[in-house]
Amino acid sequence: MKDVIVIGGGAGGLAAAIETHQSGKDVLLIEREEFLGGILNQCIHNGFGLEVFKEEYTGPEYADQFIESFLEEKIDYLLDTTVIGLRKENDVFFVKTSNEKNGIQFFRAKAVVVSTGSYERTRGQISIPGDRPYGVITAGSAQRYLNIDGLLVGKKVFILGSGDIGLIMARRMKLEGAEVLGVAEIMPHSNGLTRNIVQCLNDFDIPLYLSHTVTEIIGDDNHRLSKIKVSKVDELFKPIEGTEKTFEVDTLLLSIGLIPDVTILDDLEVEIDQRTKSVKVNQAYETNIEGLFVCGNALQVHDLVDNVTLESQRAGQAVNRLLDKGKGDLSRSISLSPGHNLGYVTPQRIDLDFKQEFITLSFRSSKKMEKATCKVFQNDELIFEKKLFFVLPAEMETIQLPFDKIKSDGNISVELEVKS
Repeated sequence: MKDVIVIGGGAGGLAAAIETHQSGKDVLLIEREEFLGGILNQCIHNGFGLEVFKEEYTGPEYADQFIESFLEEKIDYLLDTTVIGLRKENDVFFVKTSNEKNGIQFFRAKAVVVSTGSYERTRGQISIPGDRPYGVITAGSAQRYLNIDGLLVGKKVFILGSGDIGLIMARRMKLEGAEVLGVAEIMPHSNGLTRNIVQCLNDFDIPLYLSHTVTEIIGDDNHRLSKIKVSKVDELFKPIEGTEKTFEVDTLLLSIGLIPDVTILDDLEVEIDQRTKSVKVNQAYETNIEGLFVCGNALQVHDLVDNVTLESQRAGQAVNRLLDKGKGDLSRSISLSPGHNLGYVTPQRIDLDFKQEFITLSFRSSKKMEKATCKVFQNDELIFEKKLFFVLPAEMETIQLPFDKIKSDGNISVELEVKS
């Protein structure tokens, strides 16, 4: 019997495991890849660590900081091991795993932390018309092929979607000698960080086509990608006739969004938030199933790995506290929901018996705002507000809501008010 099982050995899982183990808990971490570090291993560009370490690292360097600490803690871990089942009986979690060496194994734990990251949306999820040739690949897969395996997936490249991985791969492909013809984004704004727009597109004269999308994929007689057609879209994201452009390419990279990977929870009756495509949690990152926690990109897609780490550390601290002191009345909770100009907000529930000085609220705006005020209401009464600047849908915002501002009844809503 373990105190805590952490599923996922990336930035979030490592941070949560270290946090719980340093508090004296018996921890087991399970990672499906052959190495710790997760997706950081393929992110060889810099820009990591400024928030956590106040220094700039590449992805592997950032991961090494936590891997070293993890190994120094002598935490139990399994690599190349996949969790294939998760259930709870009589307040104990049963985790079923599989790997080639040991076959099927079962582990028990008092608490489970899910930090399984996210996966990329594919062509099939957005239904791009046309042929089905070779040469259409997600940006993250192309990044792995290039940075891990040393394989350049194409020489004439177009990118659909302005997510950060797509922007970074535009620069990476250009530096490796490929011709990057452009990036199309269906939204009227980019979905990547501003710094990546500047450093990855503007600095390399790569065009960004806002309010555009790929409307047809064309293959040649050898079933290889040969052309794509790109059109401007209207306010309803419908292609506008007469705006079509044709590009001759051999590769189309898709950077069309990430989805939290919580498929291992399918057998459990967890509450789902349709906005985040993940589970609903309280301020301790605990789901409606007591002892089951979700953090990092498995909970909400972050822009910065530093924020994944910080969130996972908070989750680890909450696990320690709940295992040490137990929980109060589960019925003493209030819901928290997004209001005007917000796409989503986490947590979705506040447990009144889990008291802390501040509750970290994370959210994304639904539109661009140079000046805004984040307002928190309870029973239609304003209980907290904070001014924000340069708010973008592509960049997650956080505020610290003082716990003592919250009343014992009445649900909470959070909204953004545009300031002129």
